[in-house]
Amino acid sequence: MAEEKVKSLNDSSFEQEVLNSDIPVLVDFWAPWCMPCRIVSPIVEELASEYDGKVKFCKLNVDSDGPNTARQYRITGIPTLVIFKNGGIADQIIGAAPKENIAARLDEVLADS
Repeated sequence: MAEEKVKSLNDSSFEQEVLNSDIPVLVDFWAPWCMPCRIVSPIVEELASEYDGKVKFCKLNVDSDGPNTARQYRITGIPTLVIFKNGGIADQIIGAAPKENIAARLDEVLADS
């Protein structure tokens, strides 16, 4: 089985995987009952393959795995995609966005180094 391209996070793994990452990290804040999240999920999977080695991709279920992290970052609507860089928020996309928009935002963060 191939290595998972989008890593599942929880409150305890968030700091190590995201804030301490050497490369930018896109975190998909989602929940299983969220229909727009199901639209975004395959897009995030595709982008994870395209940006392999340049951006780390993670997902955090705000209900079961990361309620404290979601609260800490004031995630009030899902899906919310947050791009972290050097331990801080570089960009944020709220709602289901087309792949091109997400890729453009990732490119901006990558160019801004």
